Amino acid sequence: MFRKKLKPEHSELKDNSFFSHIISPLFNPAAVLDVSQNDAKVLIISDFHMGVGRRDDLAGNRELLLNLLEKYYLERGWYLVLNGDIEELQRYHLPRIRENWSPLYAVFDRFAAGKRLYKIVGNHDGALLFEKNYPYPLYEALRIETGSLPIYVYHGHQSSRIYTDYNHLVGASLRYVLKPFGIRNVSSARSPYKRFYVEKKAYTFSLKNNCISIIGHTHRALFASLGRFDYIKFEIERLCRDYPASQGAERERIAREVGALRQELGKLGRAERRHVLRQSLYGDELPVPCLFNSGSAIGRRGINAIELDRESIALVYWFKTGEEKHFINRGSYEVENLAGTSCRRGVLNRDRLEYVKSRIELLGSQNPAP
Repeated sequence: MFRKKLKPEHSELKDNSFFSHIISPLFNPAAVLDVSQNDAKVLIISDFHMGVGRRDDLAGNRELLLNLLEKYYLERGWYLVLNGDIEELQRYHLPRIRENWSPLYAVFDRFAAGKRLYKIVGNHDGALLFEKNYPYPLYEALRIETGSLPIYVYHGHQSSRIYTDYNHLVGASLRYVLKPFGIRNVSSARSPYKRFYVEKKAYTFSLKNNCISIIGHTHRALFASLGRFDYIKFEIERLCRDYPASQGAERERIAREVGALRQELGKLGRAERRHVLRQSLYGDELPVPCLFNSGSAIGRRGINAIELDRESIALVYWFKTGEEKHFINRGSYEVENLAGTSCRRGVLNRDRLEYVKSRIELLGSQNPAP
């Protein structure tokens, strides 16, 4: 039986009205992963929405996901953090999902056998907290110690009381009302306004507590508090500053990269652009890099995830050869092939954690503008 939530054991955390929905009796010393004294590497990935049949959101990326987890991260000794909404329990029953995805659960089993699996619940798989025979420990949050700032990993749905207090009703409406008629629910992943609300709450919490948050839930990959739209604008500006001093091949590379980024900027949906231009996570201030989002595993062309160790953090994009987004081929991205497969891994962003820490300390709430 799921027990009543207790007060956070980290009483120094501010904005506990938000964080109290994340910390529960399940958040205990076992939910702390310390990589500060070793060379451990951690993959954080979320939003599989594993289902059954034709409407299984993950079906299109089945082969890609199995290959990257088993042949890259498992074989190289990484920790795996599943950050919520792994099973689609608001539409399907767990036994059928486990049967449909038995090869993937076999990979999870191998991570768990090596004590390298952390499974965090989200709003679509929160019912697992009531499952008596679920094979893996479940958490509502994970704290990762890197030796720099503390990193809190949680799904992100905690910003809404609909999901924390009435999620069973949401699930019932999806399964028995919307699903039979083929109606898709308006979730945070599809509404720019809902995405903004979730991200703003997590961003504000991180600012107040001088920490890093890594969430999922919205399916929108964020790196250092920037979505793709904002990041492209900052990146184009940086490249334009480098262009006058460049020569030869470097000058040509910058021109090609700016052209590719401008193309991608133009392809972003008009509604999303209007929304981002009207509202920003950081208002009129410089962005504080305290919020990251691992995106989702159900992208039409690939899978986003967050990688980190004690020194650095990166946003990566996995895809199959020939299905990548155009900017991957035209930009100066670090791309590698997964031997024996058609899978490729691209590093979209990477920063040292000490640099992220410095920016948070200099730009965060403890140093407000005069």
